[in-house]
Amino acid sequence: MSTGVSMAAPDRLELVRRFVNTLDVEDGIDAIGDAEGLSSWLSSAGLELGLPPGDDELRRAHELREALRTAALGHHDGSALPFAVTTVLDDFARRAAVSISFTPEGGWRATAGAQGVDGALGEIVLRVVDSMTAGTWPRLKICARDSCRWAFYDTSRAGTGKWCSMRLCGNRAKQEAWRDRRRTPGQDG
Repeated sequence: MSTGVSMAAPDRLELVRRFVNTLDVEDGIDAIGDAEGLSSWLSSAGLELGLPPGDDELRRAHELREALRTAALGHHDGSALPFAVTTVLDDFARRAAVSISFTPEGGWRATAGAQGVDGALGEIVLRVVDSMTAGTWPRLKICARDSCRWAFYDTSRAGTGKWCSMRLCGNRAKQEAWRDRRRTPGQDG
C-alpha cells in the first residue's frame, strides 16, 4: 500500500508487521525482492546478519513472510494456524536455534542462537511468540481488499477491523459493493 497508511503494532510485533509489508501487493514492489534488498532491510531493522544472504535464504525469507501473511489473514475469523504455517514457523525456530533461558526473577527469555539470516529471521519468529504471549497476535491482520493485502494492527474496540485504512481500502470496498448491488443483469457498468 503505497500511501503508508496503517496502524503500527505495539512493541515487538511492529517488526513483524513491517516484515510482512516488505511486499507491497498493490504496487508490486518487493523491498526484499533480491539478496541485497533482504540484507538492507534486515540491517535497517537492527537484525544482525554477518554474511550476505544467498538465494536459498532469500527464498526462505519470502516463505516466512507469506506464512505470516496467511496467519494474519486468518485473524479476521479467528481461524487456527494452518498446518503449512506452523510447519514454516517450526522450521524457522529450528534453523534459528531458538532456546529458552530462565531468569532469576522467575521469568523466561527466548533467544535465537543462530548467526546470519537464520538468526535474524528467527528473531522475527520470536517476536510472533512474544505477541502470542502478550495477546496482541490476533490483532495483526491483513487488509481484506485482495488488491491490497497490507498488514495492519487492528485497534478497533471489538477487534473486527477489516481494512488497513477505512478511508482508503474500506471506502473502496464499500463503493465496489454499492456498485455491484446497483448493477442489473446484462449491464457492463
